Amino acid sequence: MLELNRVTENHMIENITRYYHRSPLQMNKLHESDSEILNINYKDDEYLVITTDSIVEEIEFGIYKDPYLIGWMIVMVNMSDLAAVGATPIGILISEVLSGNLDEAYLTNLHKGINDACEKCNTYVIGGDTNFGKQLILTGTALGKVKNRKPLTRVGCNPGDLIYSTGKLGIGNAFALSQLVGTNHKTDFMPVAKLKIAKFISSIANSCIDTSDGVMASLDQLMRLNNVGIHLDPNLCTKLDTKSKSIMFELNLPKWLLLAGQHGEFELIFTVPPKLVESLNKLASKYLFNVFRIGKVRKQKGLFFNFHNRLVEIPTTKIRNLTDSSNFDLNQYLKALLEIDTTLK
Repeated sequence: MLELNRVTENHMIENITRYYHRSPLQMNKLHESDSEILNINYKDDEYLVITTDSIVEEIEFGIYKDPYLIGWMIVMVNMSDLAAVGATPIGILISEVLSGNLDEAYLTNLHKGINDACEKCNTYVIGGDTNFGKQLILTGTALGKVKNRKPLTRVGCNPGDLIYSTGKLGIGNAFALSQLVGTNHKTDFMPVAKLKIAKFISSIANSCIDTSDGVMASLDQLMRLNNVGIHLDPNLCTKLDTKSKSIMFELNLPKWLLLAGQHGEFELIFTVPPKLVESLNKLASKYLFNVFRIGKVRKQKGLFFNFHNRLVEIPTTKIRNLTDSSNFDLNQYLKALLEIDTTLK
């Protein structure tokens, strides 16, 4: 079995939450869903869904520089968590820690980004808090609802299930690289939470997670929670975002690292039993959305991928712990990823 606690972040969360009593209304266990799910009406299967997320490192390390993008993202990172459980947004509360060096134009663009993202998700800022500090920190708490059906969670997939993505992958990591090291090629990064698609797939998918922490981190978490393995499709790299692949070519980096890095593109990864694949295709055709098959769930534990026509196991535990082991240093982080690439070859 792949142990959850071998991942540093999972271990830290378990250490923190052991001090807390869990609400009797809460339906999900620790790690089991992207949002917290409370059953507030057992008779009608009505669930209140809550999630909270902050933007700190992305600002501090210079991945998010544009104030409009920062505002947009504080909404979308939270809405993506709601999408991963199939919820309809109620609204979002935003806490802002504003630094003294922010001028009026910066703040205008920041809040315009927040408002436009809310409009895109058909939701509203319903409250929040404003403070002042040494650096800009944004935290969002989003509320949603699921009614007359069960919410999606990360638990429920089985060997034989097929794995899909709601969009092209790799954009998040390519964008982060372009901001951190500078590139001639640019990739468009303005993710939109897959709230509508999530409703369509909620009757078909048996597990779901968003790719906010990167594709391999998301797949690894699914494996650990469901005690299964995953074989990625051999042609997966052909389904990566084209502009993102151009950035990797310019930087002379292997394309598969677009899946390994830990800045995601906020797509949904979900699993579907083989008998429901035809139903998925019909829904996609009827409601005009695209999904991409990226792999298959297996009994054999571990994440496997074809390298040079050879099936190899990706060391997902090591990859997920790289941020801590490299002391949050980009050069060390990239060096460690390239060392993994060398061993896999």
